[in-house]
Amino acid sequence: MTATAAQAEAAQPTTTPGWRAIAISIVAAVATIVSILGAAIALFFNPIWVAFEQERTQVDLWTGWAWERVHAVTSSVVGEVFLGPGTFSQRLEDGTSVFTPSEASHMADVRGVVLGFALVVAVAIAGLVAARLADRRGVAFWRGVAAGASVLSVGIVATGIWLGFFFDTAFELFHRLFFAAGSYTFDPLVDRLVQLFPERFWMETSVALALVGLTASIALAVVARGRMRAAVARHEVATAG
Repeated sequence: MTATAAQAEAAQPTTTPGWRAIAISIVAAVATIVSILGAAIALFFNPIWVAFEQERTQVDLWTGWAWERVHAVTSSVVGEVFLGPGTFSQRLEDGTSVFTPSEASHMADVRGVVLGFALVVAVAIAGLVAARLADRRGVAFWRGVAAGASVLSVGIVATGIWLGFFFDTAFELFHRLFFAAGSYTFDPLVDRLVQLFPERFWMETSVALALVGLTASIALAVVARGRMRAAVARHEVATAG
């Protein structure tokens, strides 16, 4: 380091002001929670996982379709959730509509929720970047990341226990929060939407999602605490110098 660079470094503040450090930690904590959830959901909301889980839950028996048709229709549906147009007007070889108007309408609502959450995740990631840039020493940032990851891990465990006993209640509550009453009730004996995505599909996906989210949260909390301690040590050395 040159003399000029050393002088510039010494002239810079070694700590982040209290109010600013608190704000950075809060932003980092909230953004960490949302980002981990977004990454975990993205890991499972894709044609590869969906096809795997559909085979586990024997969707072909529910629909009476060959697997080629199941995978073709499902891939089209998942792709349309992200890329549009959002009409969900898939048809079979004979021209028959896969979904009823109410099923297609519900999938359009699902697309709105998914895209809305994707926007929230994008904002969270931007918040993480901004928080790190705003905290030169990194202490407040990594403290927030560690706190957010720790809170999320506890929340996942608590939610997992609740889901283990009251999955149907939780599933119903989730739909009530995001969808209009009566717009998400379908008959698995006749409605293709719940035949393609039966309750067991969602139960097993929820378990996998919880395990990945918990593992990622714990790992990130450990890493963040290590980074925070290292940042504190650097600050102490700089202050002593």
